[in-house]
Amino acid sequence: MVIFFGLVRRLPGIMLALLLSGLGCASFAAPPVPQGGGTLQLVLNYEPPTLVALTTVATPALSVSAKVTEGLLSYDYDLDPQPQLATAWEISPDGKRYTFHLRHGVKWHDGQDFTSADVAYSVLLLKKIHPRGSSTFANVTAVETPDPFTAVIVLSEPAPYLIKAFAAAESPMVPKHLYEGKDPLTHPNNNAPVGTGPYIFSEWVHGSHILYKRNPHYWDNAKPYLDQLVVRFIPDAAARSVAFETGEADLGYRSPVALNDLERLKALPQLGFETKGNSYSFNVTSVQFNLDDPHFKQLKVRQAVAHALNRNVILQVAYFGYGTVTASPIAPGIKAYHDPSPSPYAFDINAANRLLDEAGFQRGSDGVRFGVTLDYNPIAEDIKKTAEYIRSALAKIGISVTVRSQDLSTFVKRIYTDRDFAFTVNGHSNLYDPTVGVQRIYWSKNFRKGVPFSNASHYQNAEVDRLLTVAQSENDPAKRVEEFKAFQRIVEQELPDINLVSPQFITIYNRRVHDHSLTADGVEGNLSSVWVGGK
Repeated sequence: MVIFFGLVRRLPGIMLALLLSGLGCASFAAPPVPQGGGTLQLVLNYEPPTLVALTTVATPALSVSAKVTEGLLSYDYDLDPQPQLATAWEISPDGKRYTFHLRHGVKWHDGQDFTSADVAYSVLLLKKIHPRGSSTFANVTAVETPDPFTAVIVLSEPAPYLIKAFAAAESPMVPKHLYEGKDPLTHPNNNAPVGTGPYIFSEWVHGSHILYKRNPHYWDNAKPYLDQLVVRFIPDAAARSVAFETGEADLGYRSPVALNDLERLKALPQLGFETKGNSYSFNVTSVQFNLDDPHFKQLKVRQAVAHALNRNVILQVAYFGYGTVTASPIAPGIKAYHDPSPSPYAFDINAANRLLDEAGFQRGSDGVRFGVTLDYNPIAEDIKKTAEYIRSALAKIGISVTVRSQDLSTFVKRIYTDRDFAFTVNGHSNLYDPTVGVQRIYWSKNFRKGVPFSNASHYQNAEVDRLLTVAQSENDPAKRVEEFKAFQRIVEQELPDINLVSPQFITIYNRRVHDHSLTADGVEGNLSSVWVGGK
């Protein structure tokens, strides 16, 4: 409503009072005041493999890490940086020096001071062992610490994406005094963390829950508001729906229930649904081939599989329309770099059969050309449904598919350590930039056994390596777009994987839960502002 103040001054006093009173109710009502105390029940689909997102990017680990182990920055919905452990920062004109001014008075939960030495240690450790760190911090040569409250990250070449890389779940700051001189991959702190965050780790009851308690000495004044945060593991999708219905679950993100339950749950007045808080982590679901497999090392077989899959059917059958089809590994949400072109291998059963004939895989008397096992990431019900669709679709071209289910830890070990698979349905977070979220899947240097969510296909292409390497240091935005577009064209032709759908993620919450998705990473953030109150 627009008010002309000249007119307002001429209104009789009682009319003016009524008008302003009405406006106050309609447009200027004060936001509710956060209430302290209470317990929040956060529900996860699966139990995390670790509680610090230092050596893994598995979603359950990202979900809990930031509650204890914070980052230098947080980000608003538009990915503009906001203070967290750093209060100010500068980037040199040549893009090769990032200076962070750290918050004073921050303590680790064991009472030690947080300093620039922790930042230097953490950044260099992330570069070495984090699944995305070798790409994210590839250009980092040193971290200078001129004083306890200043950390200067020095780069050999510019990294235009780097200022967006310091969210807590993506680049956790860990205590140097605990990790130094010990194996970070097996360090006890990974499973009983000491951090700077709003919550203090209390217990991890495997198969049941994690309990965090309020940090009474947190640097952010009265926060956190909660007394306790309980993270519960409920692998069964139907049971998660029931938990939200009955009030046993307060909060869940990344579409925490079976998508076919969403419409029913939306009718419940106590539940709210939010799509904000997901812009830090756009995802793409894809079929990944093991290029060392005797069947899928042949391009014509991969092309046949691509022709046999109908993305629009997958979107409806597996995602109930909550998503966007894509042939590109760069999610549509990353608009600057995403190539919206359709797949060069359109849905065409006749072409699929012809390619398999040419590859030498003739149908047997039972109509089967060959059999193969399909593994799927069990983290989400939609990925399971995608695997079931693929089994049905490939049966039509003579490929007999056995869908193999397993828990998340077994899946990760099979795909990335043992490499005991033929092909898999998997989801990958693009995050905020292709260098960080996409490069790791296709860069030949990122074929690293034992490192989760890296180059599982064992894909190698010299031109792709060159384009990805150049793009990670390219300061000219237009050139960087062209480099990523050229990369997309190559991988869409060569098919180390088949990209299918970019899901739309939905956060479900009980309406008594407030301020849970205030940043780009939403529930994956530290939840220091969340509070419970009201109905």
